[in-house]
Amino acid sequence: MIDFHIERTGVPPYLQLVAQVKQALRLGWLAPGDKLPTVHEVAAAAVVNSNTVLKAYKELEREGLVTARQGVGTFVSGSLSGAPPAAYEPLRRDLARWLTKARRAGLDDEGIEALFASTFRATAEQDIA
Repeated sequence: MIDFHIERTGVPPYLQLVAQVKQALRLGWLAPGDKLPTVHEVAAAAVVNSNTVLKAYKELEREGLVTARQGVGTFVSGSLSGAPPAAYEPLRRDLARWLTKARRAGLDDEGIEALFASTFRATAEQDIA
């Protein structure tokens, strides 16, 4: 099950909810046929207006990732291509070790995010070249 949450960033709350569902699909936490929490449940958990959740679910439906069934609920109907979920666990362990090293080196969360983002961009550019 997804633990929906909203962070106070510049990203609209409905887009944060969409991103969380997509992340759950990529990581294998959700699969086609799974039922998403009700709009009311997500609104209560994420402390947002029900219309925000409805907007997120409509966007996911527009993208072909979920299907709303009147009176029954919203179900995952699509998937996101990528590595199989089993491939993530060894990478997660490696990343956890790296995060521990980064924190021991004195980096805070913002420093870690900045280092990751700059390295991610640099390696993406190398892959293109």
